[in-house]
Amino acid sequence: MNLIRPRLTDFHGIHKSQSDIDFAIQFFDEDIPLYVDPFLLWKSPSQQDQALHTAIINSFNHLNYLVKKRRSEDAIATLIEISECQEVGLGVSKTRKGVKIGKGQAEQILQLFHDIPEYSQFGFTHFEVIQLYISGISKDRVSDIACNYIKSFLIDYTIEQCESLRIPVEGVILDSIYNYKSNALDLNQKVYLPVNPINKEPIIFTPKRWLRLNPWINFEDYFQSYCPRDEIFNPDEPQERVKVLNYNREHYGAVQGYIEYKTRNIDDCTNDPLFSQIPTLSAKRKLDQLIKLPTGKENGADLKYEDLSASLLSSLFYPHLDFAQTQSRTESGRHIRDLVFYNNRDVDFLDEIFSEYGNRQLVVEMKNVKAIERDHVNQLNRYLQSGFGSFGVFLTRHELPKAIYQNTIDLWSSQRKCIIALTDEDLKLMVQVCESKQRVPIEVLKKKYIEFRRSCPS
Repeated sequence: MNLIRPRLTDFHGIHKSQSDIDFAIQFFDEDIPLYVDPFLLWKSPSQQDQALHTAIINSFNHLNYLVKKRRSEDAIATLIEISECQEVGLGVSKTRKGVKIGKGQAEQILQLFHDIPEYSQFGFTHFEVIQLYISGISKDRVSDIACNYIKSFLIDYTIEQCESLRIPVEGVILDSIYNYKSNALDLNQKVYLPVNPINKEPIIFTPKRWLRLNPWINFEDYFQSYCPRDEIFNPDEPQERVKVLNYNREHYGAVQGYIEYKTRNIDDCTNDPLFSQIPTLSAKRKLDQLIKLPTGKENGADLKYEDLSASLLSSLFYPHLDFAQTQSRTESGRHIRDLVFYNNRDVDFLDEIFSEYGNRQLVVEMKNVKAIERDHVNQLNRYLQSGFGSFGVFLTRHELPKAIYQNTIDLWSSQRKCIIALTDEDLKLMVQVCESKQRVPIEVLKKKYIEFRRSCPS
């Protein structure tokens, strides 16, 4: 079966949602747009997390020891090697392939130990502040460096999770693993890890509790909330990043003050979920906007309908259906947008559409039309034949016309294809159910399915 944005768990038949799993579920073909934030390890109540943060900081500060021992080339080589960690699949790459920093950038980072006496004497307590000094160093580098320093732990964590979920592992060769005892990289190490089935590249898991969209300490936040701009720029001068970086290298106190400011507000530093539901009030507002839209395409009504529908359904179906993506396709010259969900099979209804119809993913075709027509049914039917399974959903404004409803029943009778429709009224009911917290919105979809099956010949 061809899956849209395939995930590791779906490939191996692990029927759990992201909310039920401790680690961030990786995609095979692209990165997860989150990053490991060392500050989350530092503030964690877990002694293990705190110890890992200490290991990261001690390992980073060991670079200063190497420089002082006139082993700068060793320090540069280590820093370059640990600047990319593609096995964890974090970032924004569409290919899961990253690029290591160059020698010049590594030298600039090491120069901080020489230029700033406090770091030379005492070392860093939060190494992610290198973002405030060096151009081109941002959240992806901070995350990758942190992951590489604790890669040995992450490998053990990954194996433990694989054993728990029965995810198969294979023998792979990693280019390097940082050895905390020797403060050096062990090269070409064989370990057993899950792999990407497409290219056999190794995969390493990261705990969800460590992940943020931006590190708690980052340049953009510093520039917006703490940077002494009046001291750095003249009134009519463009506020360029490089001038801020130069100022910081000469004014350690400004950066230290920012660290103290961020530490005082530590309670606001929490991990970012991979997906969060929109509040009920926001859902009701979006529903109101959707209901007021006219059918058709005039003034972009169809696109507004699709955007509102995507936001609503991805939230209402969560966590029973994890949102995969909004997908566009063209059929017979018509532009069609679909919502695609992962089928986690965690309720009886979803397990049934997997066992009865083969749906490892669920496709919802959005149609902002007065009435679904026979051509629409035929289009969705052909799409289901391409590997999604035999269960599909229309999201449209009104119930199917009687003749079209009979057409879907005939389709079930002849091909065992199940096509049902969710309407404006169904969306209203979903939002009401969500607000009441007595039941879950996925039951509205189940209700429509039961009604459809009752209409089918036995």
